[in-house]
Amino acid sequence: MSLFRDDGIVLRTQKLGEADRIITLLTRGHGRVRAVARGVRRTKSKFGARLEPFSHVDVQFFARGSELVGRGLPLCTQSETIAPYGGGIVTDYARYTAGTAMLETAERFTDNEGEPAVQQYLLLVGGLRVLARGEHEPHLVLDAFLLRSLAVNGYAPSFNDCAKCGLPGPNRFFSVAAGGSVCVDCRVPGSVVPSAETLTLLGALLTGDWETADACEARHAREGSGLVSAYLHWHLERGLRSLRYVEKS
Repeated sequence: MSLFRDDGIVLRTQKLGEADRIITLLTRGHGRVRAVARGVRRTKSKFGARLEPFSHVDVQFFARGSELVGRGLPLCTQSETIAPYGGGIVTDYARYTAGTAMLETAERFTDNEGEPAVQQYLLLVGGLRVLARGEHEPHLVLDAFLLRSLAVNGYAPSFNDCAKCGLPGPNRFFSVAAGGSVCVDCRVPGSVVPSAETLTLLGALLTGDWETADACEARHAREGSGLVSAYLHWHLERGLRSLRYVEKS
């Protein structure tokens, strides 16, 4: 029997029995972890209130053997709140739907339980913090998170130079299959021609240039969201269920 301690973001919860839940977290040191939290559905349980989606928590686990992720689910025996991001997210529809898509994305990019994914974890913590504070439009925060998640997992799109031959941009064509912007010679069937402003916006979201992103027009944000969704779908090989509910500008 071993005790483990880590901090993480609650991604989702599932009912188990009459009073328990299975909690899925993305943790700093152990990647994605599923654990059983006993008694948290009882009305008097203060422990359960800390283990809701969007919560940033410090958690203690009790596991059989010397590894946290093993043959059976560990027990979540203690939890302390680091930051209750849910309070600034769940009361606003646009923030809630964007946040839900962020949680689903983080879970999809961490398929292997127990495998550290520190960059994805830090990206999620930062994204939820910005979303909860309302510093930028929720759909822009979501698209920035999706683009950076793709980047840290090795799928960074190009929005300027040609993704195939490296020809300096701007290049007017965009191909999901080719990896982003492509030149005239490298364009492939299915390439689209987004506006230059849309590609500038997406580049700004990827690099964190919020001054440029916040100044974008709604039509360019909508076009950009469509490209981000298509690019994400291509690399995940199936779309996110939660994206269909995201409120666009």
